[in-house]
Amino acid sequence: MDQLEGQQSVLAALQARQRRFQIILLSTGAHEEKLQEVLGEASAQNIPIRRADPKELDAMAHGRSHGGLIALCSPKPRMAVKDLLAMVDSLKEPAMLLLLEGVDDARNLAFTLRSAEALGAHAVLIKKHLWDFDTTDVARSSSGAYERLPLVQIEDIGPLQQLQKRGLQLYGCLANVNRTVYNMDLRQPIILAIGGEKRGLSGAVRDICDQFITIPTLPGAASLSLSHAAAICLAEAHRQRISINPQS
Repeated sequence: MDQLEGQQSVLAALQARQRRFQIILLSTGAHEEKLQEVLGEASAQNIPIRRADPKELDAMAHGRSHGGLIALCSPKPRMAVKDLLAMVDSLKEPAMLLLLEGVDDARNLAFTLRSAEALGAHAVLIKKHLWDFDTTDVARSSSGAYERLPLVQIEDIGPLQQLQKRGLQLYGCLANVNRTVYNMDLRQPIILAIGGEKRGLSGAVRDICDQFITIPTLPGAASLSLSHAAAICLAEAHRQRISINPQS
């Protein structure tokens, strides 16, 4: 079972309706008037709610930010590759997917998911064998984006090649290449591939990239974290896309 902590994480999961909830624990000191949305959703889905001593919740929680609310539920299901392909085929706008490699910190991943959702990514892809995160930390730090945004775990580059056959361009973000993210057309169907600071993009992904792009920085500056690099690339893609469709 997964453990969700705090109103934002629990409410997002309830509204997404992708998990099976076993129980919601509510501190005896919690103010119900501030949790009406959570309690209403739980009631509508017939999820049991139990009052618990604050010390019990503190002992269970990963941190002190649970706000008197903890839920036990099934893991969030991942989107299957076949469903991702079907979603891409059905989109009424050019697809924008985000591929992450080398992310090794739950909060870094969570912040990246927040940016991806806010800036219009349709799904996030991550290598299955690299998934080793505390989902409680990811869910809490993502402010609900983890529950709402499709997350696809891939075994190898096969799904990327299938997406390329559908017309998506795979752009790998690397240091010290000639083309910057600001002079690349990101309005077409794309996969933005971002690697972590330690290992960067794998050789297998680099070998199939259609183009490489870079984020220009000042000489001598430290490399950007994965979450910051992803946010910058996503923001530029979003800027280009809303410039041709101001209503989006």
